[in-house]
Amino acid sequence: MDLNPFELMKNMKGLQENMQKMQENLPKITATGSAGAGMVEITINGKFVVTEVKIAKEMVDPEDIGTLQVLVASAFNDASNKIQEKIKNEGLKYAGPLGSLMPQG
Repeated sequence: MDLNPFELMKNMKGLQENMQKMQENLPKITATGSAGAGMVEITINGKFVVTEVKIAKEMVDPEDIGTLQVLVASAFNDASNKIQEKIKNEGLKYAGPLGSLMPQG
């Protein structure tokens, strides 16, 4: 596919507006990651801000803080991977004609 630099310049304003819309929507995009068969769940938004933490009562053991720490980190990493995928998919909607040029997968 040949890229016409004049077309790109013409579309630049629209692309900038779309990117601004995407930035405004980031706090509304959420993903929940889990670990320990759902015993620990962390929800984050598109700005990677933690919005909710759920920990099953039976996971709170003062004698085994290490396991809980690993599960919290794992749940956050799971949420992080999920939100990155959502942001990528959402971003493709706003990319307009350049969306087809972005690498997939």
